Amino acid sequence: MVTLRLHNTRTRKKEDFAPLDPDNVRMYVCGPTVYDRAHLGNARPVVVFDVLYRLLRHLYGAEHVTYVRNFTDVDDKINARAREMQAAGDGRALNDIIRALTDETIGWYHADMDALGALRPDHEPRATEFIGQMIGMIEGLVAKGHAYAAEGHVLFDVRSYPDYGRLSGRSVDDMIAGARVEVAPYKRDPMDFVLWKPSSADGPGWDSPWGRGRPGWHIECSAMSHELLGAAFDIHGGGIDLQFPHHENEIAQSCCAHPEAGFANVWLHNEMVQVEGKKMSKSLGNFFTVRDLLDQGWPGEVIRLVMLSTHYRKPMDWTEEKAREAQEKLKDYARILLTSHLSFSQDSFANVGSEEVYDPDSELVAALADDLNTHLALARLDALAKLARRGDLDATNALFGSVVFLGLIDDPKTLARLGGPEATLMEVYPFEELAARLSALRADAMLRKDFSAVDALKSALLAAGVEVRMSKTDVALAPGPDFDPAKLKAIK
Repeated sequence: MVTLRLHNTRTRKKEDFAPLDPDNVRMYVCGPTVYDRAHLGNARPVVVFDVLYRLLRHLYGAEHVTYVRNFTDVDDKINARAREMQAAGDGRALNDIIRALTDETIGWYHADMDALGALRPDHEPRATEFIGQMIGMIEGLVAKGHAYAAEGHVLFDVRSYPDYGRLSGRSVDDMIAGARVEVAPYKRDPMDFVLWKPSSADGPGWDSPWGRGRPGWHIECSAMSHELLGAAFDIHGGGIDLQFPHHENEIAQSCCAHPEAGFANVWLHNEMVQVEGKKMSKSLGNFFTVRDLLDQGWPGEVIRLVMLSTHYRKPMDWTEEKAREAQEKLKDYARILLTSHLSFSQDSFANVGSEEVYDPDSELVAALADDLNTHLALARLDALAKLARRGDLDATNALFGSVVFLGLIDDPKTLARLGGPEATLMEVYPFEELAARLSALRADAMLRKDFSAVDALKSALLAAGVEVRMSKTDVALAPGPDFDPAKLKAIK
């Protein structure tokens, strides 16, 4: 098996990946706070860790990988958005607005990430479903002297954890000097962070030993990852903007709550997104949600390919020129495949990786195994396409297996849409059924020694511009250069 190497943010070097348990490889990625549409920056970690998820499933077996990505559905930003809706005339109770808002936003998120070809994680916990576990973890931290209650709040004592700052490479004193931290009279140290806070009478809140309140942001991921993956697991990921304070705080509270374990072994962080060479911001007018781009006519697979063209640890620049180039490249791959010997049903897409003929290319997998080198993997994809254009059957098979493995073309409809107007009809017309029908007629003809029905169907297919390839054991159909959908439709 190819060796997977990943750049561990915590050690600042690339390391061979050795799972704690090869039969249960576990990954946690911080998900969105659900109060608005996902923008391009939100989408990048989804695509990055989707590629890693696919790679882990390929290397260790789908049944041996567990991927968790959470939804933060209790947060000050959510409360603020709900109050804005209430002020604008929404007559529902605040908690009812919050639930409807978070449900709707999760639906938007799923639709947009599905459009990018991202597989759903094995678990997508909502923070509000794990309040009891959060309270239990906080109680344990207080009992061990790592947290303290003050004025209805519970705060983590960062000085109680000597390794605080190891992930980001800074000391607590350096952080205080350079960071914007909330100064509050009930804090023992400016860097102490909130584990629990009071709730307003009408806002979301839960009973706790410290009064009615709600959790701080950081404790949510620690409690959910512990509940679903255990005290120690293999990979924790997210955007580089989460390295401090969110991930630093997760490590501190989790390692203090469970000192016998090491929390996450490997930390991966993707870099930020730019637009046309500039930082994405609303003030510059270059702030895009994924839905904005989809509505502008950029298909999800094009957005995905642009994202994969840059290594995850480098800033990614979205430009329309890159999008146009990606779209043409995908169309080229689709045309190559649609004019090949392959027959594309939903089963053929679903079975990629499980049948040898549809395996992703080994050199492409090796590139991804080198710290997710998607740039090199895409270069290999281009090389396969060049060979496939020349009729190389092995390269064509590998090209198909690889574009599906990368999540670029994940179903017959996408392949047909990319392939052009004629190809779009491939989804409508039963090529596989016609091939099976021709094969059955031939088997019957060999018994009856009468090939008239075989010749009639074959002639009709050829007249419709369909290439008919018949071997001793197989019949395959593909659109030829003179493919005529209308004639194909007329075949009875």
